[in-house]
Amino acid sequence: MSILLAPSDAILPLRSRNAQIATAALLAVLMICTRGQHFATVDALPSASWAVFFLAGAMLRPGWVFPALFVLSSLLDLASLALGRITDWCLSPAYWALALAYGALWMGGRFYARTHRDHWRSVPRLVLALLATSVVAYLISKGGFYFLSGRYPDASLAGFIDRIAQYYPRTLGTLAGYVGVGFSVYAVARLLDARDRFGAAA
Repeated sequence: MSILLAPSDAILPLRSRNAQIATAALLAVLMICTRGQHFATVDALPSASWAVFFLAGAMLRPGWVFPALFVLSSLLDLASLALGRITDWCLSPAYWALALAYGALWMGGRFYARTHRDHWRSVPRLVLALLATSVVAYLISKGGFYFLSGRYPDASLAGFIDRIAQYYPRTLGTLAGYVGVGFSVYAVARLLDARDRFGAAA
């Protein structure tokens, strides 16, 4: 049988409207609490933005969620800048490369949703999806900033490759950590729902 499920058989994105609303709200709160430096930031947590876009792509059906999340992320950056919590170092013409990087993460989540099964056998698929998606997103966002922002007048391919080895592992670890937690919460919710259905049918 093909690894890809027909849309009618796919478990993800979430089907319940209430589950979609709750998930969207939780992902938005997660981004607000971990992105930038503002009144709601939890300083001890690394940014969950990449994971938010991947999880939203996997779990949420409406396409308008993607631009809504990008607008939210941009507003958080602008708020941090206006409050003097960050400098304008990252706000350059290359900032728009983030839209493409987040789009890659969103599409990675969309693709994984088609392969997901509620079984441990899905874990290697998730790992591969995260690896492939994170590489593309990293090359777009970090490469775009490095070569197009004007912050690195001596930018070179060798210099960028050195930065990949230095920064990519941490980026991947953060993404994998948040996505792992997200799918753990999803698994618990599915188990509780199945238990409630079994109890109601008994």
